[in-house]
Amino acid sequence: MSRLTLIIICFFLILLISLFLIWPKYQELRALKVEVEEKETEFRYLEEYFSKLNQLSQELKKYEAQLSKIDFALPSDSSLTLLSLMNFLQKASSQNGLVFKEFSSFSIILPKPLAEISSPQESQLPSGIKEIYLNFEVAGSYSALKNFLNTLEKSAKLIEVEDVSFSFGEEEIFSFGLKIKTHSY
Repeated sequence: MSRLTLIIICFFLILLISLFLIWPKYQELRALKVEVEEKETEFRYLEEYFSKLNQLSQELKKYEAQLSKIDFALPSDSSLTLLSLMNFLQKASSQNGLVFKEFSSFSIILPKPLAEISSPQESQLPSGIKEIYLNFEVAGSYSALKNFLNTLEKSAKLIEVEDVSFSFGEEEIFSFGLKIKTHSY
C-alpha cells in the first residue's frame, strides 16, 4: 500500500473518531459550562436576595416595639383574641368603676371571597382579616361608662363600639348593654 493511501485512511479515521467520539463530548462540555455559569448567576442572585433579607431583618429590629403594638392591636389567633379581649374588657370596666355583669354573645365573621362580592359598595376587608363581635353588659354610673368608652377608644386594640343600650336601676346605677367589634387575622 502506498503511503498516500495510508495517510488518507488515517486522516479519514481521525476525522470519523473526532466526529463521532470527540465532538459529542465537546458539545456536552460546552453545555455543562453554560449550565455552571447559569447556576453561578443564580447563586449570586440568591446571595444578594438573602443579604437584602438580612438587611431588612436588621432594619425591622429597629421597629420591634412598634411591630409588637401592631401585633397586640391585630392579633393572629381569633380564639386567643376573644379571650384576651374579654379579659381586657373586664379589667377596663372595673378600673373605670363599672361592674361587669355578663357576656351575652359573640360571633366571628370570616371575610367573603372576592367571587362572592355582589356589588362594589360592599365593603371588603383584606384577605384573612376576621371581624369579631361581642355583646356584654356592665352596670354603673354614666360617668363610669364615659370613662370606660374613653379607655376603649385609647386602647391599642382596634375596638369599635357598635351599639349601646341602657336600662334604669336603683339610685344612679344603670345597666348598659354594649356591642363592640374588633378584628383579627
